[in-house]
Amino acid sequence: MTLELLVTATPPVDAGAVLGGFALAAPHDLTTEWPCQRLRAPVLGDSSAACWETWRSPGPVTAGATAGLSWRRAGDLLFGLVEVDEAPLDTAPGSSRLEQASEQAYRQLFDLLDRQGLPHLWRVWNYLPDIHGLEAGLERYRRFNLGRAKGFESAARSVVGRVPAACALGVREGPLSVAFLAGPSPAVPIENPRQVSAFLYPRQYGPRSPTFARAALVHPPGQEWLFISGTASIVGHETLHPGDVAAQCRETVDNLEAVIAQANERRRAHPSFRLDRLGLRAYVRHAGDLAAVRQVLDERCPDASLLCVQADVCREDLLVEIEAWGALPC
Repeated sequence: MTLELLVTATPPVDAGAVLGGFALAAPHDLTTEWPCQRLRAPVLGDSSAACWETWRSPGPVTAGATAGLSWRRAGDLLFGLVEVDEAPLDTAPGSSRLEQASEQAYRQLFDLLDRQGLPHLWRVWNYLPDIHGLEAGLERYRRFNLGRAKGFESAARSVVGRVPAACALGVREGPLSVAFLAGPSPAVPIENPRQVSAFLYPRQYGPRSPTFARAALVHPPGQEWLFISGTASIVGHETLHPGDVAAQCRETVDNLEAVIAQANERRRAHPSFRLDRLGLRAYVRHAGDLAAVRQVLDERCPDASLLCVQADVCREDLLVEIEAWGALPC
């Protein structure tokens, strides 16, 4: 069952074929028939109007919803959205509301996948407010990583090796929001030889490492999709070029190309993935850095489809993060 991602300026007309997706710069009173992750962050540049990204698959769609969780399924492809409001949660000793929210979100997510008989998580999009704030003496992003790891382990999922592609960004407001794509077969995790795997980061980055692969290859019928996780100016495990957004963007592109080369070594067939044929979403910390980011990307991958969003990257010294995706016949 072919999987397709459409990017449009208006909501899709034929909602029956939509598995789920994302709304950027959408109205505050947004409602949809399908799971829609509303990204509470400004779209930057010429495309600053509303933008919709929707996953579609032909064939009959089934759907369901419980408190905070909505999903749609077409054949063996599933898109879901979990959102958890932190405010009502009790603060347990040594924990925090965000840590509990992230563990709860991932418990719900994996419970759904197990009930649907689609146990393999392919791609996850995580957005949380105040990502660099302190909560119970620890940065909120690190609290999120604690809760996420507990959610994986409570569902008997590994937190190293065979883990999904993912991103985690800071937004202005709203609940913890976790959107996900899953299927019947395991993702093929891809790592970057220029970087330490995120799940093996040393403890200086927090008591639990982030749970994601640098990229993942997944295989809906007749296709091979490449999902590249949020990627930044990190070599080894250290941030490079602090304070220089152009240099960080160039280093980020070097990392994207290294990941693509690794993916192509694992690819089942030809042709190969190319950066300038992928869709890109760039998260820019400061809106004033947009021109510098666009200039680097126009030089390095001028034909790539690009959307720029203002959001906080997971480390305070990182100024830009880029994720990418694309599909080829299998």
